[in-house]
Amino acid sequence: MNTQAEYDYIVVGSGAGGGPVAANLAKAGYKVLLLEAGGDPLRDEKDKDRERYTYSVPAFHARATEDNDLRWDFFVKHYSNEEQQRRDSKFSPEHQGILYPRAGTLGGCTAHNAMITVYPHNSDWDKIAEITEDASWNSDNMRKYFERLERCNYLDRPINLNDNPTRHGFDGWLTTNLADPKLVVRDRQLLKVIVKSAIQALGEQGKSLPQVIKVIFKSFLVNILAFLKLRQKDPLEFLDTLLDPNDWRITKVSGEGVFSVPLAVKDGKRTGTREYIRETERQFPDKLIVKTHALVTKVLFDENNTAIGVEYLEGKHIYRADPQAEKTENNSQNSQTVFVKREVILSGGAFNTPQILKLSGIGPKEELTNLGIEVRVDLPGVGTNLQDRYEVGVVSEMNQNFSILDNCTFTEPEPGQKINDTCLLEWNRSKSGVYVTNGAVLGIIKKSHGDRPEPDLFIFGLPAFFKGYFVKYSEDIGKYKNLFTWAVLKAHTNNTAGSVTLRTTDPRDVPEINFKYFDEGNDVNEQDLLSVVEGVEFVRRLTERSQLFTKAEMLPGNSIDEQHEVKQFIKDEAWGHHACGTCKIGRKDDRMAVLDSDFRVYGTQNLRVVDASVFPFIPGFFIVTPIYMISEKASDVILQHAANRQ
Repeated sequence: MNTQAEYDYIVVGSGAGGGPVAANLAKAGYKVLLLEAGGDPLRDEKDKDRERYTYSVPAFHARATEDNDLRWDFFVKHYSNEEQQRRDSKFSPEHQGILYPRAGTLGGCTAHNAMITVYPHNSDWDKIAEITEDASWNSDNMRKYFERLERCNYLDRPINLNDNPTRHGFDGWLTTNLADPKLVVRDRQLLKVIVKSAIQALGEQGKSLPQVIKVIFKSFLVNILAFLKLRQKDPLEFLDTLLDPNDWRITKVSGEGVFSVPLAVKDGKRTGTREYIRETERQFPDKLIVKTHALVTKVLFDENNTAIGVEYLEGKHIYRADPQAEKTENNSQNSQTVFVKREVILSGGAFNTPQILKLSGIGPKEELTNLGIEVRVDLPGVGTNLQDRYEVGVVSEMNQNFSILDNCTFTEPEPGQKINDTCLLEWNRSKSGVYVTNGAVLGIIKKSHGDRPEPDLFIFGLPAFFKGYFVKYSEDIGKYKNLFTWAVLKAHTNNTAGSVTLRTTDPRDVPEINFKYFDEGNDVNEQDLLSVVEGVEFVRRLTERSQLFTKAEMLPGNSIDEQHEVKQFIKDEAWGHHACGTCKIGRKDDRMAVLDSDFRVYGTQNLRVVDASVFPFIPGFFIVTPIYMISEKASDVILQHAANRQ
């Protein structure tokens, strides 16, 4: 231990992995330096007193991904084959890739994500416990971390938390809510879409119409009885208690069906790791030191491969994923060195953590040698095993506009400009209305095929146009008021063949990212592709049989009908935004493992990784909740290790 160092721990990155770890260690009494390459999403660089709607307003999450003060734009490859790559309508010839939005700001990608907070499958944790032979990863134990971090605001707190069959948390730092069900009543067309889709979806899953009616009636009856007993809440607020994907009783049986979509929203505003960091900083200003605009370039080691600190560059917009980086090219960056007493914790995410490790001499020997980097630890798994969910949009044109979207522009007013957006005025006035939601009105969880071990499709509907990410895609969100998108998400991806490799030794440069989709990957039986095909066909059946007042299907389009045509559409247009796996946890005898089950980097001391890159297999439907959970687990592991060393 370097007793001359100023900090006990250095945490690199403030997202879903690094933010909670830094806060938890500081609350435990240790002095922590949290280094973030971006700024603060709520503190406008040009106008310090200006409210940042793009961050705070939940419905503005698409705008947040293209906000110049928050955005890091990665342009990735889905394929090595150039011809196939260019078939994607989202391909950018200028950037030679597909836009993959990341956030360079305090809170990381929790500052721009869609706030969806859905619990992973228990098998995700049990599989890690099995491959590592570490029982602390088993699903029953991991649930306590969800209970610790959550502050569930859509269920009543149990009088006795020991009698809590839902195993929700009620005292954590992350507030979860459901969209107000009364919102859909404002729009008759949207209400019909939801009700008819729910009935059809339940029918698809083997329930006859009388059974479906019984399920819905039972839900209403139970909730009305609860209302009559408690009396202090609107009965509509109880509608979703039986439609909760995060209920422990649902997760234990890997439940399929129609569900509400829980969101990380507090008092009508986005909430995430930024809020936890700032609140901890306020409570313990001498323990948590937050430094923004600090791009970490490498980890420093002693002769025993013990991490002793980091180097970083000071400056705004200096990483070249930032569209404003070109404005800083001629600016001199101030290089700083900071030392640590105990440990360095990397939480840069699935792209940047392997980049930092490689620049520090930890990674595949051949790649490092070819770039002239001195090899400190030959770990061939660094930057490999890149995975993502597959997602496609099935978009239909409705017979009329959704009235609930009248006068909603989904844009942030310019400084000093009068607000003419009725929906934003409602949000300003009472933190209510359309803008307190992320747009998702219904979630359907199902197996793509009966032989799948877990439900692998999450399908959610939103009254908007969404076909994935491309430059200025967010401008389309408020443009079309008569379009409805079913987003089909394929979880438990079989393809693990993607990679993150260095282009240069310049830490400001973006690495090359290639996901090697579908037939370029290692899913030899096409399970991923066939599952997405079933998701598209399911949505089409849903739309046709429930007679959802659609004029026409825009995407994939009526001309794409045969299965081989649907397959090609998916190959061309699928996207993802939950990259993970590039520093995977595994046993020491696994040559491609980067970390042990306590998040420690093999071949080093006092260096850990806590972010999306640690997962051997992509977990659940939405990755942010599993990352929050591993952050809480890592906090326990690090604190226990510190206690054992004293």
